[in-house]
Amino acid sequence: MMTAKIVLITGASSGIGAATAKKLVAAGHKVALTARSKDKLHQLQKQLGSENCRVYPADATDANAIEKVINEAATEFGQLDCVFANAGKGVSSPGTEKGDIDEWRSMLDININALLYTAKYSLPYLRKTKGHFILTSSAAGRATIKGSIYGASKWFAYGFGRNLAEEMKEWGGRCTTICPGMVNTPFFDEPKEDKLQPEDVADAVTYAVEAPHRNSVREIYLMPTN
Repeated sequence: MMTAKIVLITGASSGIGAATAKKLVAAGHKVALTARSKDKLHQLQKQLGSENCRVYPADATDANAIEKVINEAATEFGQLDCVFANAGKGVSSPGTEKGDIDEWRSMLDININALLYTAKYSLPYLRKTKGHFILTSSAAGRATIKGSIYGASKWFAYGFGRNLAEEMKEWGGRCTTICPGMVNTPFFDEPKEDKLQPEDVADAVTYAVEAPHRNSVREIYLMPTN
């Protein structure tokens, strides 16, 4: 019989994060959700039930704020079994020569720094449970895309996930890097109905979460069929 797990999710108010929260709760797990949007988090909590879901509005790029979220969630639930570092964003000005420096700063802060902060402050709790760290990279982090600063940030996430898996292995922990292709999320201005849906990525995360501890799912790479 599967044991219910306590899973903290960043970037949880919409898209992949929200879909994953719904999928995990439906499977019998409990979730701690954090994102900047307080209203969206509370709406999601109403859907999932306060007995299954607790919310912690915060900006993941603020190291002190994400440390507080992790500490509070671990205290209120009693433990953390898994952390899904999902918060991320892209840019609207592609390329290097024509790129926007302010956009780069904002994107790198969430795609890289927030990921590092989330890992740093959650690892002590995951060590106690021989837990699991999951992060969202991208198919763009496994491919060469002309002038893509976003892709380069996801290359960092991809490499970090592989390195962290080796670090966590020393004490029986697991790390999974999720690498989806184009997903139909609020990330895009126009709907991408023929691409992956957030629920597809949520399925992948749930698979990794529920894999027996002997099975360290290091990477899941998923692409739209079309």
